[in-house]
Amino acid sequence: MTMFQKVLIANRGEVAVRVIRACKEMGVKTVAVYSTADSEALHATLADEAYCIGGPRASESYLNTDAILTVALESGASAIHPGYGFLSENVEFAQECSDHGLVFVGPSPEVMRRMGDKDEARRTARAAGVPVVPGCDLLESAEQARDEAERIGCPVLVKARAGGGGRGIRKVERPEDAPAAFETASAEAQAAFGDGKCYMEKFVSPAHHVEVQVIGDKHGNVLSLGERECSVQRRNQKLLEESPSPCPALSEDVRLHMGACARDLARSVGYEGVGTIEFLLDDSGSFWFMEMNTRLQVEHPVTEFVTGKDLVKWQLRVAAGVPLGSSQEDICVAGHAIECRINAETADFRPSCGGITMLHVPSGPWVRFDSSLYVGCVVPPYYDSLLGKLVVYSPTREEAIRKMRSALGELVIDGVECNAYLQLDLLSNGEFLSGNYHTNLMERLYE
Repeated sequence: MTMFQKVLIANRGEVAVRVIRACKEMGVKTVAVYSTADSEALHATLADEAYCIGGPRASESYLNTDAILTVALESGASAIHPGYGFLSENVEFAQECSDHGLVFVGPSPEVMRRMGDKDEARRTARAAGVPVVPGCDLLESAEQARDEAERIGCPVLVKARAGGGGRGIRKVERPEDAPAAFETASAEAQAAFGDGKCYMEKFVSPAHHVEVQVIGDKHGNVLSLGERECSVQRRNQKLLEESPSPCPALSEDVRLHMGACARDLARSVGYEGVGTIEFLLDDSGSFWFMEMNTRLQVEHPVTEFVTGKDLVKWQLRVAAGVPLGSSQEDICVAGHAIECRINAETADFRPSCGGITMLHVPSGPWVRFDSSLYVGCVVPPYYDSLLGKLVVYSPTREEAIRKMRSALGELVIDGVECNAYLQLDLLSNGEFLSGNYHTNLMERLYE
């Protein structure tokens, strides 16, 4: 069980930089891939080797599996870390890696297929004794969507079984609206993920979006590393996350039960690697499984702060066959961490792009900014709007909020517009400050 000598990072931006830094600390050589739009990107500069794999659009480069595999083999890499987004949950790519003798840093293709299919994941969760949101299995027609909406009781959600990022989801208020919602969600999912299959579940409101971080090794060991509150969302896209969850309904008994359910589900499928199991929690303390993300999450730094564990290093070790070497009793969650996603967008939520002319990053004890920005770099229009993640840690939530406000006030990014002002506004909202906020907070405040 030896660590990889060289790893290719099949991604860009802040997550590619994050993985490269972890590899450097572990003495592992790194290979970056980049598009023509990213020829001067930070991740291409920091890696030991960097190769251009195509044009600016993701389909020409970061989704070009043939080019990525060719670079991996020619450069002598033994593993590929997919980051998140792009190919991170692509079962076919994971299988191709295995077929070419490369380690895919993540779960096996079989587990990815099983848990990435949200309909199959729901059935798997039920079999493992984990509570699941009431709903139905895959819909075959618009007419069936109407019938199921009437049976389940509106409001309901039509949800794509594949993909993520808020795409392929439609809310239905009346049964007669279900056929159109089904057809729209299915078409969107087909265009985005190549799979238009959808299922339906009850829309739980008001609700909290709480997720549990898990990690499993190749020796049957599974650990949970606390939970994250992810209820600050706009159009199903997370904006701010914190750990532990401040939700009053999440009593210690509920927290322990949720963690046990997450471990049971991961163990039931033989999960290997880092993953996240997402739950809906209501104000009574009842919770239901929603889905599993079979990859590293954008919000992983808050878990790293409160547990003291480097999740990317753990990912790499587990993928290399190293046992976790810890028990659940060894995992201690202490203090409070908050992450604000800094997105390139205007005040009316439109994308912003351009060259960075000024950059000042806040610092100080327990302040972290995961980003690939530097003065002179260009934020292109082809990719996700995430500029970076500002993360803080303090002994208490109240102090963490004050620290984040201070850090946001100090952050300067000129050349593109960003949403730092919005994050400051959220951190002053009374409902957020109470800790008892729900997934509809952004909708009520800003839409």
